[in-house]
Amino acid sequence: MSPNEPRPKNVLGGPLKACSLDPVTGFFRDGTCRTCPEDVGSHTVCAEVTETFLEFSRKAGNDLSTPVPAYGFPGLRPGDRWCVCAERWLEALEADCAPPVILAATAEAALESVPLPLLQKHATA
Repeated sequence: MSPNEPRPKNVLGGPLKACSLDPVTGFFRDGTCRTCPEDVGSHTVCAEVTETFLEFSRKAGNDLSTPVPAYGFPGLRPGDRWCVCAERWLEALEADCAPPVILAATAEAALESVPLPLLQKHATA
């Protein structure tokens, strides 16, 4: 991020906090769920993944559990935090398997797809 860019905000209007540095997440692989126009998936929701969500994601064609060493991806386990696509999180909500959300680490841009009350209802510390 250049010094001239505005600091990204979270869905509560405060500074965007890191989602995870182990494993390192985010479109920019900087630990945050900030986004840009090139992030067509809008990886803006910081979620604490669950086994149910990982299975849902795998069945939807996005296997987040299997390591992919070529991309430095360790594979996720339940309890890991990860920046997930806002639309995928909504799909998981509709399927009754949305993972808990960390509001301080969920980018303000997520509100373009997910209403704040839904995120708040599924928030964890």
